[in-house]
Amino acid sequence: MKPFRRRSAESSLAVAILLCIQQIQAITLDLQNPDSIKAASKIVADEMVSYYTGYRPGDVPGNLPAPYYWWEAGAMFGALIDYWYFTGDDTHNAITTQAMLHQVGPQNDFMPPNQTKTEGNDDQSFWGMAALSAAEDNFPNPSADQPQWLALAQAVFNTQAARWDTSSCGGGLKWQIFSFNGGYNYKNTISNGCFFNMGARLAVYTNNQTYADWADRMWNWCSAIGLMDDQYFFYDGSDDLLNCTKLDHLQWTYNAGTFLVGAANMYNYTDGSPVWEARINGIISGITKIFLKDNVIYEQACEPVGTCNIDQRSFKAYLARWIAATIVRAPFTYDQLKPILEASAQAAAASCTGGDGGASCGLQWTTGAFDGSTGVGEQMSALEVIQSNLISVSAGPVTEGSGGTSKGDPSAGTTSDIGPGDLHAEPLTTADRAGAAILTVLICLVIIGGAWWMVI
Repeated sequence: MKPFRRRSAESSLAVAILLCIQQIQAITLDLQNPDSIKAASKIVADEMVSYYTGYRPGDVPGNLPAPYYWWEAGAMFGALIDYWYFTGDDTHNAITTQAMLHQVGPQNDFMPPNQTKTEGNDDQSFWGMAALSAAEDNFPNPSADQPQWLALAQAVFNTQAARWDTSSCGGGLKWQIFSFNGGYNYKNTISNGCFFNMGARLAVYTNNQTYADWADRMWNWCSAIGLMDDQYFFYDGSDDLLNCTKLDHLQWTYNAGTFLVGAANMYNYTDGSPVWEARINGIISGITKIFLKDNVIYEQACEPVGTCNIDQRSFKAYLARWIAATIVRAPFTYDQLKPILEASAQAAAASCTGGDGGASCGLQWTTGAFDGSTGVGEQMSALEVIQSNLISVSAGPVTEGSGGTSKGDPSAGTTSDIGPGDLHAEPLTTADRAGAAILTVLICLVIIGGAWWMVI
C-alpha cells in the first residue's frame, strides 16, 4: 500500500503544480494581435462584472454592493461602454443600459434621491461622462421613451454650470452639492476637472461654442487658483473657507488624466491650437515625471506605502481611459502615449493571476506579479489599460455631425440662466471664436488681478 500512497501524493502534487501554472498563465496578451487583446479584455471584464449584483431580482440596478460607492458604479459602466466600443462584445450591454437608466433620477440628470447623502459633483460627473462616452461611441440608444445619452450628459453639465460658485475663490465648483455633506467647503480638482472634461467633449460633439467657453473658463480658474502649477502638476484641492489660499498637494492619476483629455478635445475643437498643444505636452510631461515607473502607470501617492483606499484603487483606470481618448483627439501624442499604454497593459496583465479562476488583477502593476489586492477598481484599471490598446484598429468616436445618433437637449437640467451664453444651437462663426478668445483673456486678467469675481 505504501507505493500506492506515494503515487497518489505525487499525482496530487502534479495536479497542484498544473493548476498553479494554469493560474499564472490565465491571461496571455499579444499587443500585436487584436484578437489577443480582445480575449484578454473579456477575461478581465467578466471578472469585474462578477462583483456587480444590481441585475439580480430584489437588488438595485446600478448599485455596487458595499464597500463601493455609487460613483464607482458609474465609472464601471463607463468602462463597459468602452469595452463594447473596443471589442464589439455586447455581453454586458443589457445590464449597462439597465443600470444607466435606473440611476438617472426624476429630473434625468443623475441625481437620484437615494444618493443625496453622498453625491458630490465628481460622483454625478462619472455617470455623466459614462453617458457622454455612450454618445461618442454610438453605444446602442435607449428606446425613444427613455432618456437619451447625449441629453443626460448635457443635463449633468448644465446642473453643474449652475453651481459655479463665486462666493469664494473667484469661482469653481465645490466638491459636494449639498451643504449638509462633509467636504462642502472643499473645492477639489477632480470635480472641476470633470466639468472641464465634459465641457471640452461636448464642444467637440455638438460644435457648440458655449461648452468651449466654459471649458476655457474652468481651465483659467484652476490655473489661477493653483490647482495646477507651471509644471502641470495637478493637486487635490483647496479649502474655500480659506479662499483657496492653501492647497492639498497630493497628486492623483485621475486628476492629470481628466485635464489631459479635456485639453486634447480643446485642441481638436480649436483645429490644432498651438496653445492647447503646448498644454497637452505639459500635462504629458507632468504625468511622465510623477506617475510612471519604467513607463508603467502607478498611483504614487498610495501604492508604495500600501494605503490606497477603495476609491483610489480605481484611479488608474481613468488615466488609461483618457490617455487613449487623448491619442484619438490629438494624434500627435501617439508616439508619447501609446508606449505607456503598451507597457502598462503588459504589466497589468501579468498581475491578473489571482482568485479562484486566475483572472483577478492586482493593484501594483510595477511588481510584475499579482499582489493580493482585488476588487472592482483593480479589474477596471486593468481592463481599461488593456482594451485601450485597440485604439489603432477601432473606429473613431462620432459627433453630431459625423455619424452620432444620440439625441441631445441643450436645455436639459436647466432651470435658469447658467452662465456665458445660452447653449445656443446656431453654428459658431469666426466672430464667435474671436469673441470667445477676447472673453477668455479678460477673465484671466480679472482673476490674476485679484478681483475675485467674474463678469458673465
